[in-house]
Amino acid sequence: MNKKNVTSPALDSKVGWGVVLAAVISTFAAFGVTYSFGASFTAIRDEFGVGKGQVALFFAITTFVYFILGIFTGRLADRFGPRPVLLFGAGSIGVGLLLTSLVNNIWLGYLTYGGGVGIGVACAYVPMIAAVGGWFEKNRTKALGFAVAGIGIGTLVGAPASKFLVTTYGWRTSFVILAITSSSLLVLASFSAHKPPVSDTAQPAPSLKALLKDSRFIWLYCSMLLLSSSLFIPMVYLDDYLESQGGSGGAFLIGIIGATSVIGRLALGTIANKIGLSRLYILAVVVLSSSYTLWIFAGSNYTVLVIFTVIMGVSYGGWIALSPSITAQLFGPVGLGGVLGALYTSAGIGGLIGPPLTGVIIDSRGYPFAISLVMVVAFCSLPLLVKALRAKAPEGKETFDIPVTFFILDLLNQITEDYDNGQASEHPEPTKSF
Repeated sequence: MNKKNVTSPALDSKVGWGVVLAAVISTFAAFGVTYSFGASFTAIRDEFGVGKGQVALFFAITTFVYFILGIFTGRLADRFGPRPVLLFGAGSIGVGLLLTSLVNNIWLGYLTYGGGVGIGVACAYVPMIAAVGGWFEKNRTKALGFAVAGIGIGTLVGAPASKFLVTTYGWRTSFVILAITSSSLLVLASFSAHKPPVSDTAQPAPSLKALLKDSRFIWLYCSMLLLSSSLFIPMVYLDDYLESQGGSGGAFLIGIIGATSVIGRLALGTIANKIGLSRLYILAVVVLSSSYTLWIFAGSNYTVLVIFTVIMGVSYGGWIALSPSITAQLFGPVGLGGVLGALYTSAGIGGLIGPPLTGVIIDSRGYPFAISLVMVVAFCSLPLLVKALRAKAPEGKETFDIPVTFFILDLLNQITEDYDNGQASEHPEPTKSF
């Protein structure tokens, strides 16, 4: 058969929905491990005899690694497809967890857990979400909502399961079980991880340099950084918070966040076309920020904490589900992996700063003060988000001054430019003969 007559599967096709299923499995496996860390929090703290902030660094370093590396895994997936990237992630998360189960030094644990799990999640998240975005046009928001539902399901299953494993076998053996399970699921997901078709008439993918000159990207980046520094606090501290109140059941509360986030991802992703994507995205941020008020005044009242986790989970799920669609709306679906990878470095920085700093504040000032501060930071993300959605795309040579805080992105821009130049030199364009 002539290869020129072979056509790629169409957008919004059954193949695309197979990629959605692969994304659900991969995000379930990756975040089922990451967001269940709170179940091991107290056991690790007691064994190593350190403060809350030092234990939170396990989670913070992992978050920083997988969001920062997303800028590279996204670009690699754009170039080679998500399957090889996903398989590499399966090996990384498995080895990282296995090595962490053997460490006797907390600093070495930061390296094995943060590096191994962080790289694994970087390979499983951005490449698969970008692949789903590339396979859909008409049903993109709905498909992305289903794809990121795996994060919520993973949290729902992972947190209580990890708590059971830690209580029954200890945190080291539980990490071994998580290593085998998560790696196997990522390998399974790779079978349906197909590279999306690219239209010849599609707009060119924006470069990182162009994004750094686009005020829409800058404002969206700052908004996500602030909100992300607040977002991960319940996943890390709810279990420890309840134990400090003389109660238990924190892992179940984290599971509720996962379960209700699935509802938020699916429901908000489905109704976005009716209400308006931007309007719904802003509403999710407002509700998410407001929900922390309940936690501040909950004390040991488990019912209030359940209400908090339900509201927080639904709004958090909606924010996560709508973020890729907002990004595709602003910058186009082509090269979405690279754009999301660049944008999600903000979540990496927020995740690196938020949980450890909150732990230090909890140790010195207590939970109510720390949670109040978290809520204020979350609300500060709202005006920056509005600026991003109202800003105009740059025209011609219009530029935007890059704040000093974007030195990481500027450095990554230099690295990725060197990488692209290296690829171009290996495959030079043929010279014309006359």
